[in-house]
Amino acid sequence: MSTHSVPASSAPVSPVSSAPVSPASTSISVLGLGMMGSALAAAFLRAGHSITVWNRSAAKTGPLVAQGALPAETVAAAVEASPLIVVCLTTYDTVSTVLGPVADRLAGRTVVNLTNGTPAQAREFADWTAAQGAEYLDGGIMAVPQMIAGPQAYILYSGPRPAFDAHQETLAVLGGTKYVGTDPGLAALYDLSLLTGMYGMVAGVLQAFALIRTESIPAGEFTELLVPWVGAMLNSAPHWAESIDSGQHLTNVSSLAVNQEAFPNLLAAFAAQGVSDELFAPFQALLDRAIGEGYADDGLSRLADLLDRRR
Repeated sequence: MSTHSVPASSAPVSPVSSAPVSPASTSISVLGLGMMGSALAAAFLRAGHSITVWNRSAAKTGPLVAQGALPAETVAAAVEASPLIVVCLTTYDTVSTVLGPVADRLAGRTVVNLTNGTPAQAREFADWTAAQGAEYLDGGIMAVPQMIAGPQAYILYSGPRPAFDAHQETLAVLGGTKYVGTDPGLAALYDLSLLTGMYGMVAGVLQAFALIRTESIPAGEFTELLVPWVGAMLNSAPHWAESIDSGQHLTNVSSLAVNQEAFPNLLAAFAAQGVSDELFAPFQALLDRAIGEGYADDGLSRLADLLDRRR
């Protein structure tokens, strides 16, 4: 299982693009009909493609069959039905459990795995798929099921460029397509990095709601102030990125020393108001370490270097 890092020069990121759907129908098998898998299959059907569907709980095929999909009783039947196999399951272990027994049926087909996982898992599974004589594309879905096929949905893809180019028009019916490089682990890396930003934002927003409601202030009322404030702060991301890429972290806005001195007020307020600090206490420890290592005059962007244990 590879865990190598990939230089930026070897991972060109293409713009998000939505190619026009080819009028020719493509035969596609969709394995996994949870909320997301069902949304993917339905989008393919609406675009006029011939869709075969399989799920461990066969009852989930019913709504899609009513829309024109063909049910497969077995994984083998689903794989044999189409040259393009789209997989959307819960974990990579599940993908291995499902596709392992039909490994000898995969040769000559393209597997597009849209299951959430790690870069190392994607690389390992790409190697396994190649050993079966199949092409492999890994994908990261940047949407919830209700967004699929809509203007704001896009999917990250990594793996062999020819395989991506061959199927881009078909995959574009699901949302924008963003190719991030030949290394099959890159889609997962981008996906998890984007999710990291999302979860960090969610953690802060939920902590803010927990704090404000201790004085019976409605969350809905507070949202009117919170949303524009968080949005304005996110506008600093390009500046932080420039500092991180250049290694120049000095700031005239808000130094780490200023943040370290102010942050205890948050923790004290949480304690006084009866709100847990479990989401925020680690940040204080990181600020303390930054000061201890001599970065008092740097901006918050310096913390990205401190979080990188390879440095």
